[in-house]
Amino acid sequence: MDENPAVRQEMVTTPEEQPQPHPVVCNKYRGLLLVVFAFSLFAAAFGLGVYCHLQKNADPWMPRWKSAAPPCLSPACLRVTEHFSVDMDPFSRPCDYFLFACGTGGSYTSEERHSVKGVSNEDNRELDKKKEARTGGNVRMRRETDFQGKSDGQQVKFPDRKTALLKTIKEILEAPEEGVSVNAAEQKAKKYFSTCMDAESTEKVGSKPFLTLIQQLGGWAVSNGLNRTDFNTTLALLMSQYSTFPFFSVYAGSDSGEKQTASSQHYIQIDEPYFQFPIDWNSKTQKSKASTRYLRPFYMSCGQYLALLGVPSNQTTQHCGLYISLSTTLALATAPLHYRLSQKLLYHRITIQELQTLAPAIDWLACLQATFQPLPISQSDLVLVHNLPYIIHMSQTISIWQVQHEMMGTRPLHTYMIFSLLHTLIPALDSRFFQTMRNFSIATGDTQEEIPRWLRCVQQTERGFDTLLSHAIRERHARKEAEELIHDVYLSLKKKLTDLSWRDNRSSAFILNKIKSLNPRLSTKTNNLSHAELNHLYAEVVLSEDDFFSNYLQMLVLEQKSRSRLLSHGTQTEG
Repeated sequence: MDENPAVRQEMVTTPEEQPQPHPVVCNKYRGLLLVVFAFSLFAAAFGLGVYCHLQKNADPWMPRWKSAAPPCLSPACLRVTEHFSVDMDPFSRPCDYFLFACGTGGSYTSEERHSVKGVSNEDNRELDKKKEARTGGNVRMRRETDFQGKSDGQQVKFPDRKTALLKTIKEILEAPEEGVSVNAAEQKAKKYFSTCMDAESTEKVGSKPFLTLIQQLGGWAVSNGLNRTDFNTTLALLMSQYSTFPFFSVYAGSDSGEKQTASSQHYIQIDEPYFQFPIDWNSKTQKSKASTRYLRPFYMSCGQYLALLGVPSNQTTQHCGLYISLSTTLALATAPLHYRLSQKLLYHRITIQELQTLAPAIDWLACLQATFQPLPISQSDLVLVHNLPYIIHMSQTISIWQVQHEMMGTRPLHTYMIFSLLHTLIPALDSRFFQTMRNFSIATGDTQEEIPRWLRCVQQTERGFDTLLSHAIRERHARKEAEELIHDVYLSLKKKLTDLSWRDNRSSAFILNKIKSLNPRLSTKTNNLSHAELNHLYAEVVLSEDDFFSNYLQMLVLEQKSRSRLLSHGTQTEG
């Protein structure tokens, strides 16, 4: 092509002297800028996608402190969520992200990724949380996502990213140890996974480990062996050592109402607990109540649990009746997320001292200090409460029941806490407990398939060793694949620029030389821990070769430490 003098002048004149460019030239530069902008946007979206890929893997057994923070529900957040729900997931539109032939017809998106028709995103999340609470986390693993491609007329299947990630973790945990300098922390994770997969040893010991633990906690009234234990002392112990939150849930996270930055402050957050039965919401009266059609199956499952623990049948009626009565009374003040959002009940700021005045039945300072030890927690610290009316109702209920029932020797509040602990520890008990939980889940209408044992063990291992496994995935898989993908995108960009119809060779050569001089690569600035730091992080973890129950208790202690780290490090992103 002939060189255009106007273009040469445009490259050397000042903005004040610069003449109006030719429309065709302007359009071509505009197209070039769009290509470069699209590349930059994709790189940012991909980085966020990899991060979410590694961090956002909902563990069905994961407690609320880690996975149930109320989402940001402002109009801006909802618009961004809708945009990135697809753009951040390479598996939702594979033809847009990977360099293989998909044929014509554009992108394909699995219907599984859309919300239930007529139900908002936040309502879907609320339903998912309640389903996990009812089933004890026995939520079916999503199947492979189908994309009807046109390559050879065959249907191409791609695993969704959660399934692919879990299988990757399984490969890491099952990989043979190579060399003499094996990471000690990784050895512990593999040992934990191995004992979890050893179902035979768990079946042999039966309910004995849990009964021994009950005695260590002072016994319980169901077996007529309860020692005089202080209510708040027991509650603080369950919260700190066993990740069990019977009357309310506690976790750490940022305030979505604040502008989020790299150093956003994290707060202690207090919310409703999980209930083991469905709760109905009456939109007319704006009240909750336990779903009556499921109370009988719930009562029967209570009796079955007690039978597995060796409690005589003549003792079950009274204790299960009180357990259900207390559960349904507490549930009256719960509310679905959309209602709490409309009533501005989320992220209510209050000091611990003020909370103590409003809900005096709980020793808030002692419980929170135990939950986030060794961090210094004081009366003046701010906490975020997501349903203050429930917290007040819960405190009033506990006070009433302490007066009405404690003198009778039935100790229903203590029994309620032990039942909550039982549900926390079901993954570490023999299959009879899991099947009892599963049967109640089916009775409530859950028809989803039972997830395989390997998947449960992977999820439980990730629950305690998430930092280690995230590091292992980045080290073995994510970095290499990301580098390959960046290289492919870079080659694609150069090809696009080469194929453009340029007005003159000089401009073309100038831009192409600039692009060719680039060296796209991953940032060397990472927050990855070294092997030594990982070993130090898990140094206090001592695992048994054949006792999964004790190993599971160790994992719960790791969760407590993770909560404390999350609260103390404002730059750490919540999982």
